[in-house]
Amino acid sequence: MSNPLYKISYGLYVLTARENGKDNGCIINTAQLVTDTPKRISVTVNKTNLTHDMIVNTGIFNVNILTLETPQRIFEHFGYQSGRNVDKFANAQYNDNFSENGVRYLPKYINAYISGKVVQSIDLGTHTMFIADVTETKSFSDGESVTYDYYQKNIKPQPKVESGGKTKWVCKICGYIYEGEELPADFVCPLCKHGAADFEKVEAESEERWKCKICGYIYEGEELLKDFICPVCKRGASDFEKI
Repeated sequence: MSNPLYKISYGLYVLTARENGKDNGCIINTAQLVTDTPKRISVTVNKTNLTHDMIVNTGIFNVNILTLETPQRIFEHFGYQSGRNVDKFANAQYNDNFSENGVRYLPKYINAYISGKVVQSIDLGTHTMFIADVTETKSFSDGESVTYDYYQKNIKPQPKVESGGKTKWVCKICGYIYEGEELPADFVCPLCKHGAADFEKVEAESEERWKCKICGYIYEGEELLKDFICPVCKRGASDFEKI
């Protein structure tokens, strides 16, 4: 199996931490190998996340590298709710999966994890960049890592907007819908905590739409080509119905 450090790309990861017996995790989209000798990585974390504070206090974390098979519910579980209010590891499926640094890793939907020990912190305003020595790596498969682009196109549910209704703005990160004529400049997404710059105005849906009867993918356009292949489940045009 390939080196876990080579699996890193501009993608989405679950960053896990542990402090005083409490486990937590959040979604991040920036993890990079910054030096090879010594092996060091960087992760950038929003300061509003509990995981951020736990890493500040303990200096250790795991980067869980997600695969293309990761379902939307994993992104919702670790990205749409706060560990300050919810025990994200209460489910028994997450028990007994600890790396050498004592931090949990996900038992499913990852191809590898990388453990880090912080050696430097850089204040980026809303975020902190942690530079860390790699203390352990473990690879589980050679399955492809989920990229940010793949998530946007194939995993994240697309917003459903009814024509003739209120003006809607969609968060490009998590899909949250804000309704209103104008999006306040200081608006912060209540789910993923990104600002107004990460929202875009949603236009009314096209009149011509086809739905894949297998996976639910929606295709919009003037017509559905006979040789069209669903980008999600790979079924053909015969498995689509007009809606």
